[in-house]
Amino acid sequence: MFSFPIQILPADVAEETAALNAKLAKGINNLSNLTDDDIDIGSTPKDVVFAQDGIKVYHYHPLVDQAKIMKTPLLIVPPLINGYEVADLQPDRSVVRNLLNEGLDVYLNDWGYPRQVDKYRTVDDYINGYLDETVDFIRRHHGVDKIALFGICQGGTMSTTYSSLNPDKISHLTLTVSPIDFDAYKANHKPHEGLMFTMGADADVEKMVAVHGNVPASVLNESFMMASPFILNYGKYADVIDILDDRPALQNFLRMEKWLFGGPDAVGQTFKEFIRDFLKGNKLVKGTLEVGGRKVDLKNLTMPILNIFAEKDHIVPPPCTVALGKHVGSKDYSEFAINTGHIGIYTGGLAQKVLAPKVASWMRERGA
Repeated sequence: MFSFPIQILPADVAEETAALNAKLAKGINNLSNLTDDDIDIGSTPKDVVFAQDGIKVYHYHPLVDQAKIMKTPLLIVPPLINGYEVADLQPDRSVVRNLLNEGLDVYLNDWGYPRQVDKYRTVDDYINGYLDETVDFIRRHHGVDKIALFGICQGGTMSTTYSSLNPDKISHLTLTVSPIDFDAYKANHKPHEGLMFTMGADADVEKMVAVHGNVPASVLNESFMMASPFILNYGKYADVIDILDDRPALQNFLRMEKWLFGGPDAVGQTFKEFIRDFLKGNKLVKGTLEVGGRKVDLKNLTMPILNIFAEKDHIVPPPCTVALGKHVGSKDYSEFAINTGHIGIYTGGLAQKVLAPKVASWMRERGA
C-alpha cells in the first residue's frame, strides 16, 4: 500500500494554523501601533552647521570625552542617489555612532532631495562646488589645513575624484564599497555581479532625463532590486512573517524599507554625466576624466588610503573597488575586506564590530 513520504496529521495542521493566526494577530497589532517615530532613521544627535540649496552638513554630537576625540575631523560623503541614513540606520547599526564611539569628530553631507530646478546641476557643481565648500568650512571651523574623507559607494567615487583634485586639503581617504574601475568586474564575474553597471551602460539616460528631468528614485530602486530579484522582491517579504510578533525585529525591518524606498531622485544632468564619464567611459581609471576643466589624475592621491570592500558585494563587485590600488600615487595604500554584502557593510552585524575600529586605528596610526 502506498504511503505518502511526509506524514501530515490533522492535529499538527491545526496547531500550526493556530500558531500562525496568533502570530498574524500580534503582528497586525504591532503594525497598527507603530508610528513614524517608532521607525525613525538617522537619529544620532547632530546639528546642521552649514546649508545651501537644500544641501545640509551635519556635525554629530560627541559620544566620548573631549580629550579622547581625534584632532582631525572626518567628513562622510554619502552617494547622491541614496539617503544618508544608511550610515545611521538605527542606534545599534550605525556607522556614524560607531565612529563617534571610537573618538572621531564626525561630519556628514546630506545631499537632500533635488527639486526640478536642480536638474541642471553638474558633477562639477557637486565636486568643485558643494563638496569643496563643505571641506573648506570644516577646515576653517577646526583651524586645520586638512581633513579626512570617508566615502560611501558613489560618495567614495566622488571623494576619490575630489581628493585627486585637492590633495592639499585631504589628510586621510577612506573608501567603502566604492566603484572606481567600472569594467573590472567583467572578467570571470558571477551571475548578477555588476548587473547595475550593465543596465546603466545599456540605459538610454538622455531619454530618461528628457522625460523626467530628475530620474525618479523608484526607477533606481527597480534597478537595484534586479541585482538579486527573488530575495529583494519576494524573499524578504515572505520572511517577514516570522518576525511579525517581534516588535523590535519588525521595527528594524521597517527602518530598512523606509531608507530603501525613501531615497532621493537622481539629479538629471549629474546622472547623465556620471553614467557617461564614469560608468560607460570609465574615465576615472583611464586618466581622461575632467571636472570643471581640471584633469583628474589618480596619481595625485598621495595621502594614506584605506580601501574597504565587501566580499559578497554583487552591486559593486570587489574588483571594481580594489582596482584603485594600481593607479594611486600613495605609498600608504591598504585594503580591508569584510565578509558581507553591499548594504551589509553599513548595517550588518559583523560590520558593526570591525569597520569603525579599523578606520579609527588606521587613522590614529597615521597621526589623526
